[in-house]
Order: sequence, then structure tokens, then C-alpha cells
Amino acid sequence: MSAPSPESLQAALATVIDPELRRPITELGMVESVAADDGGRVRAVVRLTVAGCPLRGTITRDAAAALMAVDGVTDVDVDLTVMTAEQRAGLKEMLQGTNPKRGIPFNEESSLTRVYAVASGKGGVGKSSVTVNLACALAAKGLRVGIVDADIYGFSVPALMGITQAPTRVDEMILPPVAHDVKVISIGMFVTGNQPVAWRGPMLHRALEQFLTDVYFGDLDVLFLDLPPGTGDVAISVAQLLPRAEILVVTTPQAAAADVAERAGAIAVQTGQKVAGVVENMSFLTLPDGSTMELFGSGGGEVLATRLSQTVNATVELLGQIPLDVALREGGDIGAPIVLANPESPSAAALLDIAGKLAVRPRGLSGLHLGVTPR
Repeated sequence: MSAPSPESLQAALATVIDPELRRPITELGMVESVAADDGGRVRAVVRLTVAGCPLRGTITRDAAAALMAVDGVTDVDVDLTVMTAEQRAGLKEMLQGTNPKRGIPFNEESSLTRVYAVASGKGGVGKSSVTVNLACALAAKGLRVGIVDADIYGFSVPALMGITQAPTRVDEMILPPVAHDVKVISIGMFVTGNQPVAWRGPMLHRALEQFLTDVYFGDLDVLFLDLPPGTGDVAISVAQLLPRAEILVVTTPQAAAADVAERAGAIAVQTGQKVAGVVENMSFLTLPDGSTMELFGSGGGEVLATRLSQTVNATVELLGQIPLDVALREGGDIGAPIVLANPESPSAAALLDIAGKLAVRPRGLSGLHLGVTPR
């Protein structure tokens, strides 16, 4: 058997996707060299972005597996090295462009990313669980999805997603961890243990701004922001930093909860944002005999959608009603979103249906620069 060709080895490495940047390592300039001797033994040298890359083991295993699949390869040795400062600068320029003062990419005229700010009137309605499961459901459909955990004081997204690793820093650029094919950033990734975050309003704004400018999400189809409850500093900052973000309001069927949630959606009148819809969580509990129990009353989501339609003078749809489900809570406790771990469950079915409605809503071309000049 003849030794594998250099072209076949390069082609194999082109199938290896960097787990953080989600692009082929060959495209990112991470392959320093690859060669095979006459006996089919291959040696590859792969450049890591930084010395402490937390996913170096994943890159090594994926590269070795890809090379072993090439005809004629009998053994593989993958050595890791680290990019030089010049190589990192070239990588950042390729990813971010040459403008040293990048703004928020989701505000660029050419951006087709749909941004959903998931809000609630008060805590405890399952807003973060809804955010995580909708993001994972859309990623499972093949969309490129990211989450910004904007609930600085009550961050919970990393635990719900099962993320324990810290983001990777490439100089001033931050690479967000990826779980279930969703890119995630949270202040919880930068604090030790269960340390509280005690910041005033300006610091909250700066943290959110840094998440949106310094974190490299790449080209996303959908970005979710998990907002803190209410209409405080972060809600105002989101309106300022992402004026095209649409508000997705989560409530429970309880009338009192719907009253409070109305304020979270009605802020759109002051900020000029759109309301993407209403999600009713904890709608009912299915009992062993098949009957249902409405622990928190009924009708709150429909009432909220009707009120918001009148307030914002546009149709606001009740996108779905999610039943109480022990499996939903259990999945959150272990970092396994129910839409992936138990997609046949009633709550997962409701979440998948809501995600399906969001997935078919195009960003639209209104206000976008198409790069076309009439003649």
C-alpha cells in the first residue's frame, strides 16, 4: 500500500472543526505541518490559539481520528504547539476584520441575526429554562445559536447548559464555550464558586457591552439574551445596545404574574422595540390518570398577549403553553436541556413547537444594506 498523499492528509484535517471557533482548523491556520513516511506513519503539528486551551484534548483526538481514516495511514502522532503573536493577530484579523474598534456585530447593517431578549416581570417563572431549551431546540434544527446570560446577579445559564469550562481568551478577544452546539457567555464563567456579583448599574452596562463586543460569536442565526426579571438597568442597556432586539415575554398562567409580566413587555413602547410573543410556562400539571391540574390558574398567557397587543398596537401572539414537568427541572439540574434529553416529553414538545415558530420567522431585509447600487 502506497503512503498517503499530502493532499489527502490536508483534506482529512479540513474536516476537523475547532470546538470553540466552529470552523475547520485548516481554515484557521492551525495546521503547521502534516506528513507521512513510507510506512504510513503520520506526524501532524497543530497550533493552539493559546497555551492553556481547555479543549486541547478534543482537538488532538479529532485530528488523530480524521487522519487515521485516510487510506494508507498506519499510525498517527499529533503534536501541539502554540500560535505566535503574529499568527494570533492574523487569526483575529480574519475573524473580526481590520477595524480595531469593532462595534456590536449584531447591529451592523448586513447582520441577519435575530436577537431575542427573553424577559419576565418577576423571577421564578422559568425564564432561563425557556431560554436554554429554545436555544438548544433551534441549534438542533441546524441554526447557529448563541446565548448571552444577561442576568448578571442571578446567572444560571452555565449550570442549565452543563458548562463548567471558562472562556478562552485570545488577547482581548473572548471565545465562548460551546455546549449542545450553542455558544454561551455568562458572568458566572468569570467568578469563583458561588461568589455573588455586587455591581451598580454602570458596571452592569459595561459587562453587557463587553459580552457583545469582545466575545466572538461568529455569524449567528439567532442570539438569545436571558434578561434579569423586571425593567431595570439591564433591560434599558439591551434597548440601547441592541435596538433591534425583540422582547420575548415569559409568564405563568397566574393573573398576578401576567399583570407583572405586562410591564416587562410594555417597555417596548418606550424603547421602540418589538415584542416577539408571549410564552406561558407552568401552564398545568398532568396527573397519572391523564387529567390535568392548573396549579397556578389559567389564562394568564392569553390575557397578557391581548394586553400587550393593545399596548404596543401590534399583534402579540401567545407562542405556546409549557406544562409543569419534573423531567424539565431534572434536566436543568444536570445540565441536560429537556428538548435534547427527553424530546418526547410534554414540556419538550411544547418548547419544540415554540422554537419551530421562531425558526421560521425571517429577519427581513428592512433597513439592511444590500451592497447594490441602482443603475
